Amino acid sequence: MHRGALAVWLVALGVYVLAVFHRSSLAVAGLQATERFGTTAAQLATFTMLQLLVYAAMQVPVGLLLDRFGALRVLTTGLATMTLAQTGFALATVYPVAVLARVGVGLGDAMVFICVLRLVNAWFPARRIPLVTQLTGVLGQSGAILAAVPMTWSLARLGWTPTYLAAAGLGVGLGVLLLLVVRDTPEQRRVSGPPLTLRGMRETLATVWSQPGTRLGFWTHFTTPFSANMLGLLWGYPFLVRSEGLSPTTAGLLLSVMVVVVMACGPLLAWLTTWRPWHRSSVVLAVTSVVVLVWTLVLAWPGPAPLPVLLLLVVVCGMAGPVSVIGFDFGRTSNPAERVGSATGVINQGGFIATLVLVVAIGAILDWRTPGSGSDYSPEAFTWAMSAQYPLWALGLVQVYRYRRRARALVLAAQAPAP
Repeated sequence: MHRGALAVWLVALGVYVLAVFHRSSLAVAGLQATERFGTTAAQLATFTMLQLLVYAAMQVPVGLLLDRFGALRVLTTGLATMTLAQTGFALATVYPVAVLARVGVGLGDAMVFICVLRLVNAWFPARRIPLVTQLTGVLGQSGAILAAVPMTWSLARLGWTPTYLAAAGLGVGLGVLLLLVVRDTPEQRRVSGPPLTLRGMRETLATVWSQPGTRLGFWTHFTTPFSANMLGLLWGYPFLVRSEGLSPTTAGLLLSVMVVVVMACGPLLAWLTTWRPWHRSSVVLAVTSVVVLVWTLVLAWPGPAPLPVLLLLVVVCGMAGPVSVIGFDFGRTSNPAERVGSATGVINQGGFIATLVLVVAIGAILDWRTPGSGSDYSPEAFTWAMSAQYPLWALGLVQVYRYRRRARALVLAAQAPAP
């Protein structure tokens, strides 16, 4: 391993932590946002919907830009965009301006994670890439911890504008470190690929999508993280407080536990996928099935579920977070290095498309089941709303099973002796 790899990775990881923080910063501020901007549940969901829509829509373009301009330039642009957008969100007092600011957060956020993965692939030896990739995913989730209990405290004591301005200011210091420390490769500060043409982009994307491993990665990322994303980004806090009767502090702590579980499971999954790569998709199917079973237990419980059951819920949802990172490993091992950026962008759309659909569906169902009640959502409404996860799980599990069969068949055919 190159001696500068750790420094490059830590600075890039810091940018990703900040991106997760900005992405998750509305999770514990949903009720305050409803009061500040005078929104309904569906309008509140629009913040996250548009942020995720921009994120998902930008993954393929960002992947192509990454292959063309390199990680440093794209990552710097993403950090600057997030900083400006979060500043705008801090100062916004009307709903349209706040929506525009969250769109900017999603645009900057879209440029971060796959750039960090490109740096990992460039700076670390192949045998360490699965571990560092998992560590990137799980340590990055510490940004969600910073957006849970500390944000709750800051919003209560300092108010909306100072809290979000302080969050935006973190990007300035990180930007200086990024420009001083990060290089695209150990040999070159900036690496550029061939110029982008419409025909070349179409051919690249068609080739990437034709690989069963890319599709398996996409559906893995679609199926596993949306439940935890939904809880962490917007609806977890209202669900735990309004439906399950927890105090705001306990709800914040449970959401933090979910993030800690994400961080704890990542290294174990990295070891497992390196040791038994053939069974990576089996882990995806098994963990998702457990998540479905525990959610069914919570929603079927008569009245509020006991705290131990809710703790079990956030634990299993947290486990699914690092499982989604396995999708990137499918993409890395099924595409050549010059197309890994594009493949990663395609795969990274999956979870955010599913999360986007779910967040919007929950907001719409809550408004349907509690019309005219503002933010006073009933437990029954939340039961209906959280049930919107089942169609997504069904679709995702079927597709994971389908494309794992195709990917395995391709590997076995490549290993077969010539006739």
